[in-house]
Amino acid sequence: MTKRGSTLKCLAKKLSPRTVEDFFEEAGATLIKRGKEYDRPAGERSAGPTAIAFNAITGRDLRPAEVWLILQIVKDVRQFTGTYHQDSAVDGIAYSALKAEALASEA
Repeated sequence: MTKRGSTLKCLAKKLSPRTVEDFFEEAGATLIKRGKEYDRPAGERSAGPTAIAFNAITGRDLRPAEVWLILQIVKDVRQFTGTYHQDSAVDGIAYSALKAEALASEA
């Protein structure tokens, strides 16, 4: 595909209605990108260290899956109390997937 054809395809994708597949693809790409930005080869996986820090400060026993749940809720609250934000929708999907991964690793 030519550069112009690729540009037109990207533009058409942005203008067309978003599909479930688009959201999943973007959420996965975002996880990989964030992992690279924060020097984590496996992608975004900061809930474990976050839970450890939170527990040390508060004396509680928060699990990594619960950290992802909290972050997912933050994104959902933003979506339902304001205007639609694409990044919050994508992040909410990513947090849900990370939560599922954390819960599966606990099983």
